[in-house]
Amino acid sequence: MNTPSLLPYAVPQRLEAGCDEAGRGCLAGPVYAAAVILPSDFYHPWLNDSKQMSEERRERVREVIEREAVAWSVAGLTHREIDRVNILRASIMAMHRALAALSVAPEFILVDGNRFYPYDGIPYRCVVRGDATYASIAAASVLAKTHRDACMKELSRSFPQYGWQENKGYPTRAHREAIRTYGISPFHRKSFRLL
Repeated sequence: MNTPSLLPYAVPQRLEAGCDEAGRGCLAGPVYAAAVILPSDFYHPWLNDSKQMSEERRERVREVIEREAVAWSVAGLTHREIDRVNILRASIMAMHRALAALSVAPEFILVDGNRFYPYDGIPYRCVVRGDATYASIAAASVLAKTHRDACMKELSRSFPQYGWQENKGYPTRAHREAIRTYGISPFHRKSFRLL
């Protein structure tokens, strides 16, 4: 697998937190976000947009990130909160929660995508495909994805009929067929088009 060379800090000599979310397009479960401050010289040959990595590599890189990051945190909003505020707002609120939980305050924020709400007066930059551009955003994508996947695997133990251990709540054909057959679970997002 060819891994692109990810950029270090966007603004040298500043502590930068990369932010990304996981689970925005799912039919069930929470949305997760992570914030990660990496050392300016951090490098791992497998680090990439988490969607481009195998599950095994994501888990192994997660361990490295959590061990070597200057600071990291993961936060989420429940399916009920998503239904109440909408998924875009919930994704950004999850990023804010992750930023608030960092043990070190960032001086600059890099956000994957094109939408963000100002946080605590800290300057920020939105970067489309940022998880394939900046190491800190890629690291955040790995943490958000792996932590959310673990949550959905745990939920699948109580609701095995939906296949969440495999689809993680995304709208696969099998997931929609299970909703049609069994109805919705307590963890489905009622504001989404489920069928």
